[in-house]
Amino acid sequence: MADRFVTVSLELRDVHCTARLLTDRAPLTCAAVGEALPLAGDVYHAKYARNEIYALFPPFASTEPPLENPTVTPIPGDLCYFSFAGTELGTRAYGYDREVRPGTTVVDLALFYERNNLLLNGDVGWVPGTVWGQVVEGLDRMAEACNDLWRTGAAGETLAFRWA
Repeated sequence: MADRFVTVSLELRDVHCTARLLTDRAPLTCAAVGEALPLAGDVYHAKYARNEIYALFPPFASTEPPLENPTVTPIPGDLCYFSFAGTELGTRAYGYDREVRPGTTVVDLALFYERNNLLLNGDVGWVPGTVWGQVVEGLDRMAEACNDLWRTGAAGETLAFRWA
């Protein structure tokens, strides 16, 4: 099977990188994300995991993919998939501008752009994610934009995932 690639973009900053899907390690997650593309949403910068940006989406797979190719220590360039119940994110401490209610599910698609990440949340403990892609081009420029997002704010910025 030929490699498949996605483009990950910060649209307002006009910065993007290219990632290879890890279909050999996370086939169900890659299929679920691939069928849902393109996806775009408000970007957030992580509070706990450190060097991570992400967007939240309503569930888009007919069946939620299981944890595949799991990690709690993502490396630079990892694309991760998380699924959370609304009760896990339903506190204002997370800084979301919309209500996340119990009984709902939220999908989190994340890009890790630098080293020293640890998926340990003080409220819930370890938060393993599925690594479904790896950036192969443009990570340096994207990391600069992510650091700018951290320092100057995420308001008005969109994180987008599209077929490359």
